Amino acid sequence: MGLEAEVSRLRRGDLDALAELVTRYQHRLYRYLLRIVRQPAEAEDLFQQTWLRVAGQIRRFDPRRSFEAWLFTLARNLAIDHLRRVRPESLDDQDSGGLGATPAALRSSEPPALDLAIARERAHQVSAALEALPVIYREVLALRFEEEMKLEEIAEVLDAPLSTVKSRLRRGLESIRQELEKRYPGQEWQ
Repeated sequence: MGLEAEVSRLRRGDLDALAELVTRYQHRLYRYLLRIVRQPAEAEDLFQQTWLRVAGQIRRFDPRRSFEAWLFTLARNLAIDHLRRVRPESLDDQDSGGLGATPAALRSSEPPALDLAIARERAHQVSAALEALPVIYREVLALRFEEEMKLEEIAEVLDAPLSTVKSRLRRGLESIRQELEKRYPGQEWQ
């Protein structure tokens, strides 16, 4: 069943549709929240709060808009409110907190062991550098490259002009490149 049908069913009060939507978005939404708050327990709580908010506000959702953008907007707002409560520092400041979970190793059909080890190490390096970035850059990079959202959808999620999203994406990419060069001198990071 398609996304529009699931959303329509949920708007009519069918809670089975909510379960299907949770299943459809659980990994992507949790991963996004984890990128923002960096703590698995906090990300899990925010994940649950997001779905409670979806269930409570689904009738306010405009079906002409993107459900995905609306969902990620709800999650982002909850995460930002949470960060303001528990970590009142500016959301665009870097902090030296612990590293979050690293992404799963890249998989292909029978890669050589050395290639797999190199890919794992590189993914860990990129993940570590990403974690060092301020929230405003981490969230844009996560939405673009992990969630594969279009720039216009990201602008909708962030409630920001498209030019701001492009600027944050460019600055985030530049910051991550600089962070990688600082952490791992002598390696090429393009």
